[in-house]
Amino acid sequence: MKVIKHKADVVIIGFGSAGMRAFRAATKAGKKVLIVHDGPYGTSCARNGCMPSKLLIAAANAAFDAKHAEIFGVHPREVVIDESHVMQRVRHLRDMFVSHVLEKVEAIPESQRICGKARFVSDHVIAVGDDVHIQAKTFVIATGSTPLIPPNFPKDCDRIITNEEVFLWDKLPKSIAIFGTGVIGMELGQALVRLGVRTTIFGRSGQVSSMSDPTLCTEAARIFRQEMDIYPQPTIHSMQPEDDGVRIKFCSFDGHEHDIHYDYVLSAVGRRPNIKQLELENTSLTLNERGMPLFNPETTQCAESNIFMAGDANGFRSLLHEAADEGDIAGSNAATFPDIKKFKRKVSLGIVFTDPQMITVGKMFAELTAGEFVTGEMDFARQARAEMINKNQGKLHVYIDKTSRRLLGAEMIGPHAEHIAHLLAWAIEMEMTLERILEMPFYHPTVEEGLRGSLQDAAKQLRKREEKTVKS
Repeated sequence: MKVIKHKADVVIIGFGSAGMRAFRAATKAGKKVLIVHDGPYGTSCARNGCMPSKLLIAAANAAFDAKHAEIFGVHPREVVIDESHVMQRVRHLRDMFVSHVLEKVEAIPESQRICGKARFVSDHVIAVGDDVHIQAKTFVIATGSTPLIPPNFPKDCDRIITNEEVFLWDKLPKSIAIFGTGVIGMELGQALVRLGVRTTIFGRSGQVSSMSDPTLCTEAARIFRQEMDIYPQPTIHSMQPEDDGVRIKFCSFDGHEHDIHYDYVLSAVGRRPNIKQLELENTSLTLNERGMPLFNPETTQCAESNIFMAGDANGFRSLLHEAADEGDIAGSNAATFPDIKKFKRKVSLGIVFTDPQMITVGKMFAELTAGEFVTGEMDFARQARAEMINKNQGKLHVYIDKTSRRLLGAEMIGPHAEHIAHLLAWAIEMEMTLERILEMPFYHPTVEEGLRGSLQDAAKQLRKREEKTVKS
């Protein structure tokens, strides 16, 4: 068999969100860049991640708000959910988003795109299939990740799915069991409940959120249990496939035994970086027990090698905006290797699109040192704008350094949290102090006034601390 050989300055392995940005950065630097990609183009976010999930959530929230409009004195006729229409719209707009990505891919010459699975032969050579070898100075691994299905789940059962199968449905099932109380599990779980699907969510950690503040985790559990069946730490006795679904027998934390049939079981317990097939053991990289190399988030470089990792493949921050940033870093450094530049990472920002939304910004509660900060709180049960729109549930906690008085981070479950998250991230990025943020304008009446309330609470605590110090 004749082996086709290629040479390049930079090879991008995987062409999702991170790979596309790495390609752009390396190309801009004037390097010869080749792409190796396995499977359809279009990014996980657009095809089966953040975009279609938010479309499903939008439909679910529209149904929920219509059903609860009577509190405003508005009495709509019976709310009917047309499942086929819901899923048709989800797929139509999803396909439109994917097409926008494909337009960018198709603008790249075919000579720079190679289809197939890549595997390393050495530090500077990869093979694609059996008949293609590519030699390059540097490589960017941007192969993304794959949803996990726990090994104790039944094998070869078409009723056990991941989020990737949800958006293929023409109609919604009557019932579903979701394993995982992280972002995917909670978002899809609430959306399906609101669209009329009998839904049970199972956890492992005992929590129902990605937040770390104990007070807010308790608040999240209280709020979501009003609407959903959630078992944060059950004991699963058995999971048995049946002709039309899966039967699960389990014991809840309170000791009650349950025996329930579900049409589907959705695994949302996490994702695994797609690196095993790359055969990194053929390189000089030292791998840990999970097969992962040492990775530097500031450079995206693996140890001191010519290999870089960006996006979900490195398992650092599995979010689209982080993947895009890492693609820029990896592409730039791969182009200038061995001259490597450290990039300042942006403030950590996470948003869960449940209702109410949950956010984490900057340093989370669990990352802070006790005694070095104060927590300013706002309870949205008493916040004017939140009450007006009937979204008055949740709390906001801001964490303020006692010495520098800078905003360190925040966690929140509450209304319009996605917008407050950005304000907080910008304030942290600008290294703003508590007093400086309070000097900013706050319009009345808005949910953002709740942010001011939390900051005022922190300021009050700091004043009391200072007065106590003066007296002593």
